[in-house]
Amino acid sequence: MTYLTPRIALVADRSPAVRSHARVPGLLDALATRDQLVLDAYWIPSEDAAVPGALDGFDAVWLLPGGPYRSEAGALAAVRTARERGIPFLGTCAGFQHAVLEYARNVCGIGGAAHGESHPDGEDLVIVPLTCSLVGHEGAVRITPGTLAERILGTTRTLERYHCAYGLNDAYLDRLREHGLRFSGTDDDGDLRILELPDHPFFLASLFQPELAGDGTRAHPIVRALAAAAVEHAAADGGLAAADGPTGATAAGAAA
Repeated sequence: MTYLTPRIALVADRSPAVRSHARVPGLLDALATRDQLVLDAYWIPSEDAAVPGALDGFDAVWLLPGGPYRSEAGALAAVRTARERGIPFLGTCAGFQHAVLEYARNVCGIGGAAHGESHPDGEDLVIVPLTCSLVGHEGAVRITPGTLAERILGTTRTLERYHCAYGLNDAYLDRLREHGLRFSGTDDDGDLRILELPDHPFFLASLFQPELAGDGTRAHPIVRALAAAAVEHAAADGGLAAADGPTGATAAGAAA
């Protein structure tokens, strides 16, 4: 039997042009050196995430920005796998949007739930263009007391960075809430910025990008919390795995 470092799947169509992706290797180093949270990270392209078994053997899933993904089905499969299997999940920016989309389709029964960027003519546009684009924006986020977000951040107000132009269509808010999705962070105007699942071990998504915080030499509390949840997940599974790493055949290699 071989004891392995907790494994995290970085689901995204990796590109040097996406600042979020460029930040990840440094954040992994910071987690290891500053926080003693060592992770074995693999990039999983969105097309590969749709393959059955692609996320087997992982202790956390991070659906990173970069939408529209080359495979919407793969992005949604990553969310659903983490949600249904109790695998720690973080979605940032487009990851937030697709977490909402997956929940709308598979939990709320909105089969035609669509993303306005990929399907602008869809009937059930759950994700729509923001009234004001948040590309390159920094803004305050109000955190609901007593939530996972508040426990992680240790505050009810924070300043965060964005790089997105799409968000939740408020017309679907009540239905999402009725089916158990909790929105635990808003901007000063009440627009939704964080979601979570109370009955999940760790399921959090933010429209802002915590990976862009600071100069990249220290992990944001949300990223640190995901890493800690991955460690806990691995421990709960006994920390055992085959010596060749993740069982999903689609792992694109360790992050570097």
